[in-house]
Amino acid sequence: MALGYKDMLAQAEAVVTSVSVNDVAAAAGGEDMVLIDIRDIRELERDGMIEHAVHAPRGMLEFWIDPESPYHKPVFARGKTFVFYCASGWRSLLAARTAQEMGLQSRSMRGGFSAWKEAGKPVADRKAR
Repeated sequence: MALGYKDMLAQAEAVVTSVSVNDVAAAAGGEDMVLIDIRDIRELERDGMIEHAVHAPRGMLEFWIDPESPYHKPVFARGKTFVFYCASGWRSLLAARTAQEMGLQSRSMRGGFSAWKEAGKPVADRKAR
C-alpha cells in the first residue's frame, strides 16, 4: 500500500528533531548552524526570507547535498547542523529527513517561515533577480 503525505510526515517526525523559532533565532548567523530555505523562489521574492539563510530549492536538494553530484554545493560540507524551513514546516520536515539520510546533521524549524513571521522575527527582502 502506498504511503500518503500524512504517513510520510509521521515517519519523518519520528526521526527528525524539530526546533522552535526562538531556538533558531538565538543561533541564527552563528558558526555551527546553517539555515536552509527550501521554498520556491516565488515565495522568497513575495515574502522575504530569514537573514543569513541559504536558498536551496527542494527539487535540487539531493543533488546539492551529494558531493558526487555535478550540482553539489559546498555549503553542504559536513560538520554543521542544517536547519531546514519552508512556509509551514511540512516540506522542511521531509527535506530534513532526506538530508539526515544523506549523512547531514539536520533539523526542521517547527511552524516554518509563517511561525517566524508570526513571532515578529526579522525578515530580509529577496528581490527578483
